[in-house]
This record gives sequence, structure tokens and C-alpha cells, in this order.
Amino acid sequence: MNITFRQLRLFLALAETGSVSAAAKVMHVTQPTASMQLREVAQAVGLPLYEVISRRVHLTEAGHALARTARAIAGEWDAFEQRIAGAKGLTSGRLKVAVVSTAKYFVPRLLGSFCKLHPHIDISLEVLNRDHVIGRLRANQDDLYVMSMPPADLPLEDQILMPNPLVVIAPAGHPLAAKKRIRLEQLQSERFILREKGSGTRMATDAHLREEGFAPRTVLELGSNEAIKESVEGQLGLSIVSLHALGPHHEGLAVLNVVGFPIRSQWHLVWPKGKQLSPIAEVFRGHLMGEVEGWMGRG
Repeated sequence: MNITFRQLRLFLALAETGSVSAAAKVMHVTQPTASMQLREVAQAVGLPLYEVISRRVHLTEAGHALARTARAIAGEWDAFEQRIAGAKGLTSGRLKVAVVSTAKYFVPRLLGSFCKLHPHIDISLEVLNRDHVIGRLRANQDDLYVMSMPPADLPLEDQILMPNPLVVIAPAGHPLAAKKRIRLEQLQSERFILREKGSGTRMATDAHLREEGFAPRTVLELGSNEAIKESVEGQLGLSIVSLHALGPHHEGLAVLNVVGFPIRSQWHLVWPKGKQLSPIAEVFRGHLMGEVEGWMGRG
């Protein structure tokens, strides 16, 4: 089977972008050249690797197998390049990080401080919902992943990054905003706006409320913290969100003093068990843990 490394990179770009034209752009070739190269790859394998439905690429079983192989080869090559660069005293390379949407409130700051120390490293940050991050984790598409509820069915290396407290929020002028030790049953008549099912915040919230025997009257399920905060400010109901999602300025919102809250949750830094982290990923992991430890110390 005669397939070049560049053709493997092109097929991997196709698998990750879902488009021949996008893959061509990633590899800096024309679309006709990309199409020709991909046909050659399929001919070399001897089986169809993908089909195009409604202008979207869908990999076949053989295509998925080739994508996994190409990803493993590319990852090993990238790690080799980084080790050689390190031996030469260089600090260039690429770091790929995927995080769940709520982590976008603090991970960019950590990446920013890392970039100042290592300005020649290219960084790719994917901010997605939990299902999409887990999909990337299963496919081993990134170096490191940040989430609050790692999947239990995957063998993972798992480091606790820092606490992720979940709090009850209300509009700033809500009658309960000035109350102390509010009992959950006092919120029974309140409408709730919650994150979508499957999100880490929702999973931790549902588990806690089940333990407390409390069933909220949910009127909205929303897929972003911004939409939830706007809805709460608009007096559509109360919500339960990560304290990190509020940021330093939330004048239109109040954190309620509810018994049993905040829910104790944690941020995790994970990667597949057995995966050998690249030198840059190892340096970033150390930087991340050091920065967080400094935050916690100052807090």
C-alpha cells in the first residue's frame, strides 16, 4: 500500500473538517489537487473511504480506521519533531486543547500566560459542548482536555485542576436575594432555567437535586451560559450555574444563599490513558497546575 505521509495528513484534515475544500485549505493545496490525492488514497486502500451526502463528507468504516491510524502517525511525528526541537534548544511546536464551554471563562487566561512564556508555540483551542469534547477525546484529536464530568467509560489520565462550585442565581432585585440560608423547598414555586441535558453542569445539578429530593419546575433548557444569564436577568426564572460563568461583573444577577449550595464540583484535566504527551503538552500541563495553585493560594 503506497500512501505518502502528506496524503495521510490530507485525509486526516478531511476527517476533521468534513469537507474536501476545507481540507485543501488546511493543507495549502487547490481543491482539484486535494480531490485527486484523496482518490489515490482510496485506490491504494482498495475500499471507499468516504461518501458525500448533502455536500458533507461522511467516513466509511475503512475511512474511520484510516483516520485513527493517520492521527496516531501524525501525533507520533509531531512529538518527534518537538523532541528534536527541544534537543536543539528550540521552543516551537503546536499544542491542541479542547475544553467544555464553561471552561472558556478561565482557560484562555491560562493559555495567555503560557503564550507569553512560549511565544513561538502555535495553540489551537476548541471550545465545545461536553458531547463534542468527549467525541474529540475518544478520537484522540487533541493533546489535553478540560471538563467537569469526565466520561466514566473511558480509561483516562485524570488530574483535578481546581474547584468548580455551582451556585443558584436570581435577578439582582429578587425578593430572596437578601435572605440567608434559603431552603430548597422555598424555591418550589420558582421557575428554573437549566443547561441542556448532557452538559457537565446539568449532570452535577440533577444528581444533587435528586439527593435533596427536589424537582425544579423547569421552563427553559438552554445551551449556553450567556443565554441563561440573560434569561435570569430578564426575570424568566432562577438558574444553577458554575461560579466561573459569572465572571467578576454580574451586577444584574444575585447569588442566592441556599442551604446545600454551592454544589461541590471540580474541573478535570484529562487525556487518554497510555497516551504519551508531547513535550509541549507536558510543559503546558505543568504550567496549568502551577498557575491554578497560585490562584488558589491567592484566593
